[in-house]
Amino acid sequence: MLSVTSISKSYGPRLLFNDVNFSIVKGDRVALVGANGVGKSTLFNIILGLEEADAGTIALNRGTTLGFLPQEAPAASSQTILGLAVGITEEHSKLRQEMLDLEAAGQKASVQYSATSRRYKELEGYELEPKAQNILKKLAFREEDFRRPASEMSGGWVMRAYIARLLVMAPDLLILDEPTNHLDLETLLWFQNYLLDYPGAIILISHDRSFLNAVLGNQKKGLVMELRCNRLHRYRGNYDDYCLQRAARLEQQWAAYRNQQEQIASLQRFVDRFGSKATKAAQAQSKIKQIERMVKIEAPESDEPKIHIQFPQPESSGQRVITLSGVHHSYGALEVYRGINLEVERGERIVLIGPNGAGKSTLLKLLAGVLPVQQGDRSLGLKVSCGYYSQNRIDMLTPEYTVLEEAMDIPYPPLEVTVRTILGSFLFRGDDVFKKVSVLSGGEKSRLSLVKLLLNPPNLLLMDEPTIHLDMDSCEVLMDALEQYRGTLIFISHDVTFIRRLAQKVLHIHSGRITTYAGGYDYYLKKNQTLNERDGIVAGQGLVNAQPENSKEKNLLESELSARELKRIEIQRKTALSNRRRELRMLVNKLEREISKLEMQHAELVAQLQDPSLYEDRAAVEDLNQKLISNREESEARNLEWEKAATELSEMEEQ
Repeated sequence: MLSVTSISKSYGPRLLFNDVNFSIVKGDRVALVGANGVGKSTLFNIILGLEEADAGTIALNRGTTLGFLPQEAPAASSQTILGLAVGITEEHSKLRQEMLDLEAAGQKASVQYSATSRRYKELEGYELEPKAQNILKKLAFREEDFRRPASEMSGGWVMRAYIARLLVMAPDLLILDEPTNHLDLETLLWFQNYLLDYPGAIILISHDRSFLNAVLGNQKKGLVMELRCNRLHRYRGNYDDYCLQRAARLEQQWAAYRNQQEQIASLQRFVDRFGSKATKAAQAQSKIKQIERMVKIEAPESDEPKIHIQFPQPESSGQRVITLSGVHHSYGALEVYRGINLEVERGERIVLIGPNGAGKSTLLKLLAGVLPVQQGDRSLGLKVSCGYYSQNRIDMLTPEYTVLEEAMDIPYPPLEVTVRTILGSFLFRGDDVFKKVSVLSGGEKSRLSLVKLLLNPPNLLLMDEPTIHLDMDSCEVLMDALEQYRGTLIFISHDVTFIRRLAQKVLHIHSGRITTYAGGYDYYLKKNQTLNERDGIVAGQGLVNAQPENSKEKNLLESELSARELKRIEIQRKTALSNRRRELRMLVNKLEREISKLEMQHAELVAQLQDPSLYEDRAAVEDLNQKLISNREESEARNLEWEKAATELSEMEEQ
């Protein structure tokens, strides 16, 4: 399928890699790994023909198709989300847009439309649209999003549309550069499972260790290629296998190198001692020739020393850090929480988990004070300082500052050399520290915000997906820093390694309820008999209550219930579920009727506003506009309410 032969690449005097050789066949799963800046993305660009190699060749079998997902989305176009997902080739996009333009002009019966439609059909365009719609739904798009221009949506959602486009295209070779950066965990798991059954080959770069392990699978298909010290090294298996094999290989190389060096030193000592003696001269010359004839073993390339950074520690808070009492929160008609209670104590390390849309980020924002409490009470404990890390923190940066100036712009900055070391560990190396904040990418701004937070930490730290945009080395530095951290930590993450290292308590959120697990992530998995470590993060209903050992539910479960009692409880449970399903069906039907009525009202209002004579009466125009705004707001509220009810109904029917 793909053969890479003797590829080399340099930028001026700097050699990225030399004599790179590998081949990929159908069904291969390949991860390209290596430290930041070793040339992983450059190698991708050479394969794609976006850059030229200094030497070597790239050979692609005739008819092989390539699909590429870059780290960042291309500039958003005027295409709709569905149009972007369906436009797998330039011709598909052009034909589809031409048909839409002709339809808008009322020329659907024209000869031109007929010819365009016929060509679109020949390219299987009509078969692609249902496939694209299904994939877009799996990537968390709503049907009403399909017709929205991509330019109206955030970069993360545009990236999801490009993922859909790739999956619709189904190329022979998928090339993915950090594909998980813009996916929530539920969508990531769907994408991961989709790739497991993908018929083509996949080569990817990712910092998500669990994702790599899952996609690479086993030693038959999985291959890890490491770019290191200008060379490419290959290891069969998944990422964990690579770590073990690499450590063993380096140890073997060091042992062989040391043995040879000891042998050379022994021979050289003989030469140094007896070389000047006539009786030993012949033997000394023999030793010299023996050294010269040896095939020298090079010293193994050393790992970069692991960075150990001492981060500042916050002032200690009181024992009770934060409390939510009877807190309600809604977005319009969509009720997320109703009367929740939560108390967090000093030093706790809590991870929030649950399905997409369950309210994890909302709870984190309520704790942070970013969202006001609509009903109930949020109270901070004694001497509590709260810090919230999310993508919104980039708005707190000063555009005209350099990276170094921004990092130093904290109340008690450490020495500049310390700050530069920390910046380097988060991928700001060399002259990067003199870049202006205004020219940084979104990912770079996020990393800089993270550095500032760690340099001046509060004693209550709230973090939403902190590992996004970090490579594996930077993730290690962050985990080390948070392990040192003596404050209280509450976070959301889809990185299982990160969760296992840091979480000592799990809060599972679903349908406005919080279930507490007084233990780490493995304890949570054990309590729920969840076999897949990642599925557990987005698990929905049916989870056992794992409150501390004296909980009422635990005592009930451990008591000896009679068969009759167990049967009675099961009947009650099924009756309650049946009643709830019936309520949800009635609610969904009612909301659909209301939404349909609102849509008809919207069409009537728009038609009235299109009447030229209306604009002679300014008051009437203003009245109609106000009605249109009210109609739109009510429609949005009803749609949100319908989406929540329909989702819950769908989950219950699946169970």
